[in-house]
Amino acid sequence: MKSSDSADHAATTTLDRVGHGCRCRVAGVRAAGALRKRVLAMGMVPGTEVEVVRAAPLGDPTEYRVKGYCLSLRRAEASLIEVVPEGR
Repeated sequence: MKSSDSADHAATTTLDRVGHGCRCRVAGVRAAGALRKRVLAMGMVPGTEVEVVRAAPLGDPTEYRVKGYCLSLRRAEASLIEVVPEGR
């Protein structure tokens, strides 16, 4: 049981580290306060599928497809969202 927990933990990364065109699932949100409330209200709830659409020329912000709409997040905000990348 412990080995599967560590395997799940090893597969978890943050949204800002997922590459262009990749899909992932939200595992958790580490943000607090008003930012947490806003991110959850935008659909970034655990279990939701997220696709990286494109990034601005300097890499910030990045556009994500969530629940059928596009959402732009700054790198600092995306770093607070834990995700599990899906295999291709």
